[in-house]
Amino acid sequence: MTHQMTTVHALNPAASDGLEVRLAETSAEVAAAQRIRYRVFYEEMGARPTAAMQALEQDFDDYDRHCDHLLVLAEGEVVGTYRLIRRRAAEAVGRFYSAGEFDISPFLAIEGEILELGRSCVDARWRHRGTLQALWQGLAAYMVENDIRLLFGCGSLPGTDPEVLAPQLAYLRDNHLAPPSLRGRALDGAETVDFATIDAAWEARRVLASLPPLLKGYLRLGGVIGDGAVIDRPFNTTDVLVVVNAADIAGRYVKRFSA
Repeated sequence: MTHQMTTVHALNPAASDGLEVRLAETSAEVAAAQRIRYRVFYEEMGARPTAAMQALEQDFDDYDRHCDHLLVLAEGEVVGTYRLIRRRAAEAVGRFYSAGEFDISPFLAIEGEILELGRSCVDARWRHRGTLQALWQGLAAYMVENDIRLLFGCGSLPGTDPEVLAPQLAYLRDNHLAPPSLRGRALDGAETVDFATIDAAWEARRVLASLPPLLKGYLRLGGVIGDGAVIDRPFNTTDVLVVVNAADIAGRYVKRFSA
């Protein structure tokens, strides 16, 4: 299996750290990314693998054959990854990944290319600023080269107890709710958390300190949140829908991480 290449590697965002960022070129590189995903999501974060995943020690699903896999490599070893799903990949599978939890019709109605982000993770040995910079610079280059108009995806809070997460969810609702034109909505179901029912006090500094770094990064770029959350028990998370206007951030990220 090979993937259509783009020139994200040309940015060489972390050359001083000996890192390279580009799209996966071979099935072996995709498998390496899937092994990192398995270690992070299942061994570290407590997600529940299928028997097939456990046997291979890889995280995989139907999207992996159709999407692009952004990689960070150190001396040829894959140490970080981001999964990039465009319209064509979603059409090949039948829907975008987040459509299993949220109504994303406001995004689908947008003209031009949209990009769903997911499965972002870095090997524990390489969790430092340089690796994250490499991932984000590669993403920025990919956005520019593919004329991406909108970024979206599931932002995950660790844990599945809405009462424990009530301050974080209330903070996101009160400060970062998307405008109606971009407000995806959690699908009705037993595992849906209705924002309207959350009655919790929050203190901004404490909440921000508790949010996952990736979610905080989206918020700093002007990312906004859909209405409601969904409990994802297989992944041991509670998910919110995040959307970011790509036109507002691509240039800013290229400049920020090339400085």
